[in-house]
Amino acid sequence: MHNPFIHPLIALLAGVLILIMPRLLNYIVALYLILIGILGLAPHLLR
Repeated sequence: MHNPFIHPLIALLAGVLILIMPRLLNYIVALYLILIGILGLAPHLLR
């Protein structure tokens, strides 16, 4: 589940959404951090 394109795509999407709707900043940052945490833990949890 290691895709080198996922992090830049998520960051790009988050940046565009923040530019369009600045009120989403808290939610986007929280979802991004949760997603990065899950992706980081997934290899260890799936052993």
